[in-house]
Amino acid sequence: MRPNFINMQNHHPSNHLLTLAHLNLSELKNIFQQNQPLQLSPEVNQAIQKSYDYLQQRIANSDDLVYGVNTGFGSLCNVRISPSELGELQHNLILSHACGTGELVDKSIAKLIMLLKIKNLSLGYSAVQPATANLLLRLYNADIVPVIYQQGSLGASGDLAPLAHLSLPLLGKGRVYYQNQIQETPAVFEKENISALQLQMKEGLALLNGTQFCLAHGIYAFWEAARLLEFADVAAALSIDAFGCRLSPFHHLLQQIRPHQGQIKTAQNILNYLKDSPLQQTPRLAVQDPYSFRCVPQVHGATRDALAYAEKVLETELNSVTDNPTVFADEEEILSGGNFHAQPLALVLDFMAIALSELANISERRIYQLIGGQRELPPFLTQQAGLHSGMMILQYTAASIVSQNKQLCTPASVDSIVSCAGQEDHVSMAANAGTKLQKVIANVERVLAIEWLVANQALSLRNAPTADFIQQLHTEFRKIVPTLQTDRALYEDIEKSIQFVKNIQLIP
Repeated sequence: MRPNFINMQNHHPSNHLLTLAHLNLSELKNIFQQNQPLQLSPEVNQAIQKSYDYLQQRIANSDDLVYGVNTGFGSLCNVRISPSELGELQHNLILSHACGTGELVDKSIAKLIMLLKIKNLSLGYSAVQPATANLLLRLYNADIVPVIYQQGSLGASGDLAPLAHLSLPLLGKGRVYYQNQIQETPAVFEKENISALQLQMKEGLALLNGTQFCLAHGIYAFWEAARLLEFADVAAALSIDAFGCRLSPFHHLLQQIRPHQGQIKTAQNILNYLKDSPLQQTPRLAVQDPYSFRCVPQVHGATRDALAYAEKVLETELNSVTDNPTVFADEEEILSGGNFHAQPLALVLDFMAIALSELANISERRIYQLIGGQRELPPFLTQQAGLHSGMMILQYTAASIVSQNKQLCTPASVDSIVSCAGQEDHVSMAANAGTKLQKVIANVERVLAIEWLVANQALSLRNAPTADFIQQLHTEFRKIVPTLQTDRALYEDIEKSIQFVKNIQLIP
């Protein structure tokens, strides 16, 4: 493997045709990160039109009460709405539910929410007019992204408040990110010659009922987690070599008799990274190494397996219909159910947070060992301990961060608050699980960056090369963060190390 620092600024994407086919997370990532413009395939347009036409005809030709189409919402589900007010009903739904608050959702995640909503509507069970899906598509392609707030969703019945903010611009209301600024939607629409929608029956429900807010947070976290997991193995490999550890815990025979796939993969990674390291030829004084080094396959591997499970859940949700009611035109059925309930996501988002926090927990323990004045390394990795404190306080910083992660890992999915006069009497709290997962991810990256800083210092003090791949990374890192000779303000080194972790892409 080799390090690669990729500049995507000169990439010129081509249109991506959105079809009814199953979409996996890797394909979604390519569409999203390469900023590919979207285009609906003819089969998608046909599926959208078909369910829209069926609902229009069904309501026009019967006296049936259909929840949220010709009735009120929530506990008002038995209140009939007159035919002349069905569009106004949907308009009012979006306005009344746009009551998010707190910090703004990162623009990248907000745009991913848009993409997931387009994908959801494209499956053809939501009975929206084609113009609605196409306006969302136009905004997405023009990088006109709704401003959404982090707080307001219970994760059932769907991410109502955040998706209302997603939908406001379709009505010509709310605020959007436009040309690197937050601007009022009417002004942007005037510049871009975009007309607001007149909503038809059920469209407000189709836009608001859904799990796209928590799903976007989960998918974005998964992409980040996959990157950090690979780097965690690299950082651990450097720490293992710099601390003078044995490689016997990574032997394939040990993994074969406890064959968890994540454990096997992690052990293989460490051996590959440290293959032919000159440091491994020096005598090993310790018979066994501390758990934070010796048990990397078991700990990192368990996180790897947890993410593999999360990927299956997230991918299933990506290809699911999660609004309500759902229109089955071919079967001539309109069914009210609970696909908007985000409990599958709530559980997996909590699981991801717990699993990822362990990468930081064990990383902080390796930091502690590296600065402890053991194995011919000076105390706090400074040659003049006493006059200089060296890297002493880096461990304090890492310890503070992992402690905060432990607090953030209190599961949201075990909580529920009754809402809507008892009609919505169990909710998932998946949105809270998703937003705190983002904080855990950022914290894990910071701790791994601190370990990288410390392990590189230890390697420099060894004054001997490591394996070629790790040595190449060490050389690149030293171009931006020099070896610590005397005390300096290390917050700048931490930030440079974080940027190093962000920018590196490990390519087989």
